[in-house]
Amino acid sequence: MTIVPTLLAKTSRASASPAEARQRVIHAYREWQRAAPEICSLYLLDIPVSAVRSKIRQEFERHRYVKQLPVIDVLLLQSQKEYQETMNYWKQLTHIMKYFKAEENPSPKVSQGFMQNFLEGRN
Repeated sequence: MTIVPTLLAKTSRASASPAEARQRVIHAYREWQRAAPEICSLYLLDIPVSAVRSKIRQEFERHRYVKQLPVIDVLLLQSQKEYQETMNYWKQLTHIMKYFKAEENPSPKVSQGFMQNFLEGRN
């Protein structure tokens, strides 16, 4: 695959209405979902495509109840930036795997003492 940096570039724009913002969000979501198999093969992930798609959905669901148009536009811009960086292979494997950190260690050991938390770097 040849990397063309401007291939995935899009100009930033503001949504005129909530309906337009919704269409743009659905389009971005579908782009990410279609790219999941390519992300797995590009970064040689040992994670199934279904897990990547599930994580994409979780990331979009985090912002499901945002209703302000300027905020939606900024989130769409960040999504497009992440998509471009991911698909152009500008990220390293660790950048991709940080999204799956919670699945690796679902129940982190929490100690009771202040000193132990301090030494482990917890707040």
